[in-house]
Parts: sequence; C-alpha cells; structure tokens
Amino acid sequence: MRLRACLPVFALLLAATLTSIARAEESNVRVGALDAVLTTPAGVERPPVALLIAGSGSTDRDGNGPQLKPATLKKLAEQLAARGIASLRYDKRGARGWKREFGRPEDFRFKDYVDDAASLVAFLRGKFARVVLVGHSEGGLVAILTARRAPVDRLVLLATTARRQGDLLKAQLERKLPPDKFAEAAKAIDSIMAGQVVDPPPAALPIPPAMQPSIASAFTEDPIDPLKQIIMPTLIVGGGRDLQLARVDLLALSAAAPAAKTLWLPDMNHVLVDVTDDDANLKSYGDPDLPLDPDMLDAVAAFISGAEAR
Repeated sequence: MRLRACLPVFALLLAATLTSIARAEESNVRVGALDAVLTTPAGVERPPVALLIAGSGSTDRDGNGPQLKPATLKKLAEQLAARGIASLRYDKRGARGWKREFGRPEDFRFKDYVDDAASLVAFLRGKFARVVLVGHSEGGLVAILTARRAPVDRLVLLATTARRQGDLLKAQLERKLPPDKFAEAAKAIDSIMAGQVVDPPPAALPIPPAMQPSIASAFTEDPIDPLKQIIMPTLIVGGGRDLQLARVDLLALSAAAPAAKTLWLPDMNHVLVDVTDDDANLKSYGDPDLPLDPDMLDAVAAFISGAEAR
C-alpha cells in the first residue's frame, strides 16, 4: 500500500521533469570550425552554463562515436536543463568527419582540444551567470588543462583518469591480451610516449606511423600536476561499475585536489548509468535510452548552481 500511495507523486514528478525537458530551447551554433548545440532552460533568466567536453575518440556532441552510442552528453544536457542549467556540447575534431579547417589529421596535437574548449569558454563568457567545465572521461583531462588557461568558475570531472593515457591504455590492454601480445603492445606504447615512431606497429596496437606523434601528444599528458595548480571549486565523480577506470583514479585525483568535493557511486559505470552486471554494463554503451545515475545528476546540478554537492 505504501508503494502504491507513492506512485501518483512519482508520476507527477516524472511529468514535471519531462515537461521541463520539452520546454528547453536548443539552438545550433558555430564557433570557429566547431559545431555545437546550446541548450537553455526555458523561463530561466541568465542561468549557469556547463561546457560539456566529450571523451576519447571521434565523439560527437551527443557523446556518441562511430560504434558506441550511449548519448551520454545529450542526456546530461537534457537533465541539466530540467534543473535550470544551460549547456553547450560540441562535436570534437574528427566527429562527423575531419574538416579542412582543422589542418592535416597527422598534425593534430592534444593541445588543439584545449584550444577548442578555450574558444568555447570565450564564446560563453558574459552570457551566463557562471561558466563551468564538465569533462567526461578524456574530456576531464581537456577540462583540467582548459581550467589552467581559460576564465571559468568551476570544474567537474566525470569518470576521469588520474593516469597518463598511455599508462591507462597499458593497464586496460593487460587485462585483455595474452602476455606475449601485451608485451608487444606495451613496448610500442612506451616507444610512442618516448617520441619514437613504431613501424610497423604491432597488430594489437594498429596506430599508423604517421599518426603516432599525434597519439603521443595525448598519451603523455599527465592530469595530476595541472590539477594541483587549480584552486577553483572542483567536483570529482567516479563509479564502481566503471570497466575502464578504477577507484584509484578518483583517489589520486582527490589527493591532487584535496579541497575538491568527491562522489563515489557504486553502481554507476563509465557512461554514467547504473548497471547490475557486466552484461548490462557492455550493453549500456549502445543504449541511448538508459537514464543517467540520478545521484550523479543531482550532485552535478547542485554543484554547478553553487549549492553544496551531496
């Protein structure tokens, strides 16, 4: 009976949330060569805005790639709008095709991602109550580096590693490859991180030689030292069902930023949804309809708005 009595209240809350999402206004914007979507909550004058920075690979404004389509950023934008927060999400370089304005792909360096984020901060600055960087996965590293050079008010790191990406990739490959194949891949990663070109690359690490300097610029960026230099309010969120990261990453990030607020969600995975087992975890990467972790949403929204993160 108690559960039954709660159902009408839940239905009203759900209807209110869906109405808020429906009333959010979306507009396509272009900043330089970057295509983006600005989502603003209807009826909110000068809200805070979150710049949503996607994870690794050719990830588009919704948080989708060529194979994996969890729509993480689209869902996050919708839920932030329902809580009175605007957001700007954008296609990373390489998403939806490589543009001539970006130059040659082999000339790309990781700092270009930071340049892009900084240009979007400049676009947002002055239009909203505050500008907050929200980085997911590799986007957390971009957010950390951007926070060191662009005038932003707050920083949110979602499922972000504390390790250099080359070291993280080795840790991930060690769990997947037989020892001999892993040894070849690890040696190649170390060589690329040292500035060498591996030609031919091992089968387990098929990075074309021409692209290895670009990859090296990402492999060698260390999030810890720049995070130590950030004094703005910071929120760090990690999940116990994350197949790509471990709790040690959250602990290391929080040690580098001891004043930061932290949130550990035991059932949340890398694409920010709750799962119960490995099978559901893997399926979630291709399911855009799964809801994001509600505690994560509440904490991020409260933090962006200036309230205490729970």
